[in-house]
Amino acid sequence: MERTLILFKPDVLQRGLLGEIITRFEKKGLKIVGLKMLRMGPAVAKEHYAHLAAKPFYPGLEHFMTHHPVVAMAVEGVEAVEVGRKLAGATNARKAEAGTIRGDFSNSTSRNVIHASDSLETAQKEVARFFRGEELFDYGMALHEYFYAEDELK
Repeated sequence: MERTLILFKPDVLQRGLLGEIITRFEKKGLKIVGLKMLRMGPAVAKEHYAHLAAKPFYPGLEHFMTHHPVVAMAVEGVEAVEVGRKLAGATNARKAEAGTIRGDFSNSTSRNVIHASDSLETAQKEVARFFRGEELFDYGMALHEYFYAEDELK
């Protein structure tokens, strides 16, 4: 089982979309192992968006992400990183497929409602960035046998 980070950006909360989007992850069979609302500080934003920090649009992105609450969610499942990325859709929401979260709820590159880790290595770092060990829960999910075949759970 993989764990990955999903961040719901401020536009999700402002637009009242949180429950509807979380439901998509649950319906796909991903197990929520951590969930919290927080205000991201500038240092965390710079660390999280280090690959974008030199871009001219970064100050606006940092302001957006640090001046409004966000919701961090850690989910677990078979190939959770890839599944999370597919659910999220293309970063440029104008190019995201209909049926994806960005394709259905956004029309922007930076105001694109959601962040999903892009690799297992990144996911591990990002989950650790937003969750302490005691904030992540390991529990059985009764419906897993209906989402996965036995050989997929090994």
